[in-house]
Parts: sequence; C-alpha cells; structure tokens
Amino acid sequence: MGPAEDGPRPAPPSRGGAAKRTLVATQVERPVCCPKYHQAIELIGRRWTGAIVSVLLRRPALRFGEIAEAVPELSDRLLSERMKELERYGVVVRTVRPGRPARVEYELTEMGRALAPAVHELERWARRWLA
Repeated sequence: MGPAEDGPRPAPPSRGGAAKRTLVATQVERPVCCPKYHQAIELIGRRWTGAIVSVLLRRPALRFGEIAEAVPELSDRLLSERMKELERYGVVVRTVRPGRPARVEYELTEMGRALAPAVHELERWARRWLA
C-alpha cells in the first residue's frame, strides 16, 4: 500500500497567530451551542414568556390582570406559572403595594429590561418574515 492509499492525512499545522489545530480530512467540525445561550432561549422561548416580557417592556409595574388582558389567549394558570419562573430567574420582581385590597404589581428588573434590544429585534424580524 502506497502513501496515497494510507487513508486521510492530517492537515499541516496553521502558521501565524491562529491557534494550531490538526484536522483529519474525514472529521467535520461540529458547531457547539453555548450552554448559557441555550438556557436563555429555553427561558425566554417558553410559550407566552416572550409576550409577557414584551408587555412589561411597554408598561412597567402591571398587575396580574393587566398582563392577562394584554395577552388574551394566555390562561391565568400559565400566566401565574410564567410569572413565578421569571421571578425565580430574576427577570421580574413582584411587589405588594399596601392598601385594601393589597395591590400586587410586576415589573422587569434590570436583567429583564436588558432584554429590550433582543425582544425588539425579534419583533422586527417577525413583522418582516412571518405571515
């Protein structure tokens, strides 16, 4: 068996400032998903979560019923679940205002407000590309 029949050969190391790697011709580089990115997509991409964040970006300090009214197809049970989840992650803060009856309001934290550019860009993308 001659040199051409020995199978794939490693590529020569790269020169210069680039990291040196040896790749076998039959190997394919696979993209690696960043765990933090995946965690963010799983959180914000959950059903109705993006809509809730979008509503809170437009009007801070909303009561539960106001959020439910702004996202009409969202059930109270699921809204409650999503609000608890967003609060647990630190995206939303729940504040009980004194009075009779007590007034509970939800607003985005600094972390939640930092989602504004991504949410607005996704809304822009949706208007352009989705029917």
